[in-house]
Amino acid sequence: MILVIDFGSQYNQLIARRVREQKVYCRIEPPDLSAAAVREMAPEGIILSGGPASIYEKNSPGLDGEIFSLGIPVLGICYGFQYMAHALGGRVVPSEKREYGFAELRVSRPGVLFAGVAAKTRCWMSHGDSVEEVPSGFLVTAATANTPIAAAEDPERRLFGLQFHPEVAHTPEGGKILSNFLFRVCRCRPTWTMKAFAGEAVEEIRREVGDRRVILGLSGGVDSSVAAVLVHRAVGDRLTCVFVDNGLLREGEARKVRDVFVRHLRMDIRFVRAGRIFLDRLKGVEDPERKRKIIGRTFIEVFEGEARRIRDAAFLCQGTLYPDLIESRSAFGGPSAVIKSHHNVGGLPRRMRLNLIEPLKHLFKDEVRLLGRELGLAEEMIHRQPFPGPGLAVRVVGAVTPRRLKILRRADAVFLEEIRAAGLYRDLWQSFAVLLPVRSVGIMGDRRTYEHIVALRAVTSEDAMTADWARLPYDLLGRAANRIINEVRGVNRVVYDISSKPPATIEWE
Repeated sequence: MILVIDFGSQYNQLIARRVREQKVYCRIEPPDLSAAAVREMAPEGIILSGGPASIYEKNSPGLDGEIFSLGIPVLGICYGFQYMAHALGGRVVPSEKREYGFAELRVSRPGVLFAGVAAKTRCWMSHGDSVEEVPSGFLVTAATANTPIAAAEDPERRLFGLQFHPEVAHTPEGGKILSNFLFRVCRCRPTWTMKAFAGEAVEEIRREVGDRRVILGLSGGVDSSVAAVLVHRAVGDRLTCVFVDNGLLREGEARKVRDVFVRHLRMDIRFVRAGRIFLDRLKGVEDPERKRKIIGRTFIEVFEGEARRIRDAAFLCQGTLYPDLIESRSAFGGPSAVIKSHHNVGGLPRRMRLNLIEPLKHLFKDEVRLLGRELGLAEEMIHRQPFPGPGLAVRVVGAVTPRRLKILRRADAVFLEEIRAAGLYRDLWQSFAVLLPVRSVGIMGDRRTYEHIVALRAVTSEDAMTADWARLPYDLLGRAANRIINEVRGVNRVVYDISSKPPATIEWE
């Protein structure tokens, strides 16, 4: 296991992804870990992430200094390197010329970290401070034009520092550098696979649950579906899934879930029709964060009612993923800002008296799909595009009404039909329609119309932390727009969203 210490970098999760891509397990923890806690975890190596702070700022994140004396290899990246240098007696100063973006890295001493790396290569910099003097025992191994100490190492203590970011795609040989740290320095073995994870997760669920019952909120999306199959493998018929039809689902959603999980997988599923209560509580609500919280509270309330009917239920399983945690709060103690809340993050009301289990909470979406394949879930389910927990409520921008939902539901179905017909569904991270809170003037049958506007959104991404708008073929967009305007009563204009994340989010609300 590799331990990643979170100093608040926007690239923290990317570090974890890059380590896992090399089949080495890693976990992210806050910087307030004691040396004793780290010793007990017994990681093969430690990576100190970057972060937005300066080490001289008040309340900047720090670390138990004894960790550097445990004999465990440490790799500091950007702020992590600066903090390590400062803590061990080096000197860090504000850079005369700040470095953001590409830089040419010149390797002067390959050492172990740069073994097999070209003497000159590009790297990605993002820093305002720099290490001016390395601690005793360190050797400078690389530099850039503006940063004389771009990398350094103390081979005897197995301490390494990089001022640049090896985890980003903009550093072409970053993967090789991380590989050298993992396998040459830490002596890790590439044994962490979804097969191994599935086996360990099943055993852990069995130990935790014992002979008690688990209930799971099944939405039909990838996350809850994989979680359901995983828990079902662990506890069998002691899993009861609850499918809540909140009136905010896509077209045909309930039927698909029934076909897959009841008819094919023979799971115990209870269907709850609760659309009226959700829509009543959303009446007149336009603020997206209020929508999410109302839906989250109502979802838990409906679950409570169903849980009372399952007398021996002791656990609630949720399909929470890493990105859910990151975007909702600073999950690991770093200074990450809240972007939006997720209805499946944040625990349960005490009155439910259920223990929460989240077997996927340390996985990224692509890893969940690999796990689903390992568990034998149908490809159609594995490759379903993500669907937000609050459903179409956050794609109806503004007030949610039955009529507006009907318009959006059909427009969304038409767009997805065209995406699938073009063979592009699996190439896209998400593709969907959004109903805007404005109307526009149009002409239909020689008559003036004043109808709704539908925005189409399609993005490519690896893990939803960042996303780029998809360059869909014009003829595909033309067909989709033409069909929506002709087939969906109440729409006379279709637009295409060409915003990337950041600065936009994938969902409009």
